[in-house]
Amino acid sequence: MKKNMSATFIAVLALAGCAVWFAGSYGTMGEYVHAVKHAEGAGAEAVVPAATGEPESQLLEYIQSEADKRKRQPVDAVIDRVWKAIPGYDGRTVDVQLTYAKAKSVGASPGDKTFPWVYKAIKPKVSLNDLPLQPIYRGNEGKPSVALMINVAWGDEFLAPMLATLKESGVKATFFFDGTWLSKHMDTAKEIIAQGHEVSNHAYTHPDMSKLGAARQREEIGKTEELLKQLGVHNVWFAPPSGDFNANTVKVASEFGLRTVLWTLDTIDWMKPDPSSVIEKVSRKVGPGSLILMHPTSTSKGALAGMIKVIRAKGLVPGTVAQTLSSERIDIRL
Repeated sequence: MKKNMSATFIAVLALAGCAVWFAGSYGTMGEYVHAVKHAEGAGAEAVVPAATGEPESQLLEYIQSEADKRKRQPVDAVIDRVWKAIPGYDGRTVDVQLTYAKAKSVGASPGDKTFPWVYKAIKPKVSLNDLPLQPIYRGNEGKPSVALMINVAWGDEFLAPMLATLKESGVKATFFFDGTWLSKHMDTAKEIIAQGHEVSNHAYTHPDMSKLGAARQREEIGKTEELLKQLGVHNVWFAPPSGDFNANTVKVASEFGLRTVLWTLDTIDWMKPDPSSVIEKVSRKVGPGSLILMHPTSTSKGALAGMIKVIRAKGLVPGTVAQTLSSERIDIRL
């Protein structure tokens, strides 16, 4: 009796396993999974039906008819007369095969507001790294992204509440560390990194870089870069103290693999304006690609949440310098 029950149980399990395999192989979700795998293979052809007037064919025809309307051409990185180096911005094209498979898997119909479009990126022919050495003041105006730059050269009284605001808002920022400060606050820097923020180089003694020879500039950048390496950071940016630099600064920074970054919009928080005036200023002047400069001050502590709110109200995404200066599109979800 027990042997018969065991045999029956095993047979049921085997049947269930076959059903799961069949659904994954031939069901609607299985079609999407297979399409993704198929698309990853070199030279794979689309697994979509021929036009027949049937519902499946109508779905394909809808995707194909919309594809050209949804295509966006890439924008090359350029040297601008005013803004100097401006990064490029990826284009996009509809992946017809994966869109069709995904639409089928979720039961989407032509014209649905939440139709599951799948895009492929089209890279610009000229990237930021292809440009001659020039400072960067802003991101590409086609990208709805805004960078929060926090230059840290003194104290840490207001860092904790600013970090708390960033965490509550779900926003990452870029912290540029003065090396002298960093050497005394390595644990604080580790906590900032642990929270997922980007950290970068702000020289070592907060000097006016243009007043230094190449050797001293190299020392200023190099000493802070060494501290960042001790923290396990692979840095790519240099923000000159007080925005003071010359051609030598840009060249020396590049020797360390760093691009020189300044700002589009300055909060001037070191002058201790009322937080509400800073929020109002950001609301008036922020735009796609803006790099917003601030410091760990009482003003920025009080204004940070409001700044993030007004940035988002304009349909912009606050984030790091790396995110804003990247050519990657925000509206692609592969």
